Amino acid sequence: MKTLILSLTAAIAMVSAALAGETYTKESKSVAPAPCPQWYADNEFNLTLSGAYAWTGTEWRDDRYLGVDHGWGGSLDAKYFVHRYFGFGFQGSLLATSHDEETFDNDDDGDFVGTALGTFTLRFPISCSRFAPYVWGGGGGIFGGGSNGNAFTTVTDDDDDNNDNRWMGQVGGGFEVRFTPHCGWTNDISWNIVEGTHNNFGMARTGINFAF
Repeated sequence: MKTLILSLTAAIAMVSAALAGETYTKESKSVAPAPCPQWYADNEFNLTLSGAYAWTGTEWRDDRYLGVDHGWGGSLDAKYFVHRYFGFGFQGSLLATSHDEETFDNDDDGDFVGTALGTFTLRFPISCSRFAPYVWGGGGGIFGGGSNGNAFTTVTDDDDDNNDNRWMGQVGGGFEVRFTPHCGWTNDISWNIVEGTHNNFGMARTGINFAF
């Protein structure tokens, strides 16, 4: 009888130990976290095509460069991210600054203003998400404006705002949402500081980014 009891006790102990080991193994395997998706990468080239909307910092009567309250156009950004958090690039934009023929006594309807800038971007991917805010600064030139001027001001030879090229600085911020590691949706807004008085303007953009 004692032998039977001892045998049953030993068998129960071995089964308990086996079950405990199996439970421990399963729990240990479940603790390991899943790998984080890599939506943004180091050494990444980005090409962004955007639609753009611009507005002047003053009313069109006072603006000396765009000469209109609003402008529509497009923008292209090419950036190389040396690190997933920062990159260098080039930005070019083209804005249509059409006039009201009843207001202006000139033939400049359908004018275009272009910009060409070098940029530096800081990007902040949030954890493992697809979302990444970014800010940037840039500098370069703007061309094609100046002829719009004030409709009620006579342009003279001393007015250097007439149809000229200018230096321009830009600061801005926005966010990107990646659909895949190689394609995302961007939205941003910038403030553009043009050489001279009453020349500054804002610009909002939305577009598609391709990452390689």
